[in-house]
Amino acid sequence: MRALVRWHLFWPCLTLALLIALNAVVNPGFLAFEWRDGHLYGNLVDILNRAAPLALVATGMTLVIAARGLDISVGAVVAISAAVAAVMIGGSLSLGDAEAVSRFPMWLAILAALAIALACGLWNGALVVGVGMQPIIATLILMVAGRGVAQLVTGGQIITIYYPPYAYLGNGFLAGLPFAAVLAAAVIALTQLLLSRTPLGLYVRAIGINPVAARIAGIRAKPITLALYGFCGLLAGVAGLIVSSNVRSADANNAGQLLELDAILAVTLGGTALTGGRFSLVGTALGALIIQTLTTTIYSLGVPPEVNLVFKAALIFIVMLLQSPEFRAGIVRLARQPGA
Repeated sequence: MRALVRWHLFWPCLTLALLIALNAVVNPGFLAFEWRDGHLYGNLVDILNRAAPLALVATGMTLVIAARGLDISVGAVVAISAAVAAVMIGGSLSLGDAEAVSRFPMWLAILAALAIALACGLWNGALVVGVGMQPIIATLILMVAGRGVAQLVTGGQIITIYYPPYAYLGNGFLAGLPFAAVLAAAVIALTQLLLSRTPLGLYVRAIGINPVAARIAGIRAKPITLALYGFCGLLAGVAGLIVSSNVRSADANNAGQLLELDAILAVTLGGTALTGGRFSLVGTALGALIIQTLTTTIYSLGVPPEVNLVFKAALIFIVMLLQSPEFRAGIVRLARQPGA
């Protein structure tokens, strides 16, 4: 039992299981699935679909944090990516048959949005490793300016996307499962494979634990860190495409709003150390599912909108305390005191 409790994924798995169980009690049909029109439907499927953008952003954030960095601009990058794709695809209908018309080929719009998101990540990385700025300051610049950039791209308007093929990214199905969830799972699996089957995972851990020692050992810390920031920006761009596809529009003000905070929460809930070195992509995916399931739980319990953020913060605070070895050790010492 002790070995199970010490497993780094024990508390995230337990938290997710308890949230699912609570929802099942509140809503008896919560665990039900339905196969309709060749697609799988159900509350758990919806959670997977809605957690996909957060899981993607949190995956990139995990690697940046593992290398002693931080990126609080991912929400703005989501907005920029969504804005670029929306403007290039456009929101116009032909008058003759009311058929949606795309201004540019969809593949080109997606490629441009991802390229700009990658450039945003590389910009952050260049400020950190090239100029020597603190990560929080370097990414704060783009966090502040990014939404202004997205506003300039969209002309300050909410751009509606009528093009049906684009909606597949956020609302389509692949092999009966939501495409967004399948895409997020594939990205996480491929990233995990890359980190575990190549020296890159060891390099990232070494940079996070001791950058000076890593440099002395011959690890090229700066190019690796720059690449990690670029990868984080790229995944934020993918999340922006999914978000804009899901709601069929791009809103520079609200797209990705506070997503950077949820991403950091998902990373920490999954057991990644904010001091760098120790990380878990599977734990991060669980953290994203916990946050989305928690949101569903809040709505199921009928928590008033004005207090749902407080309720969410309180539950996450409790979970983080339970994950802390120092806190658990303190509780054990307190229980063993005479007269306790």
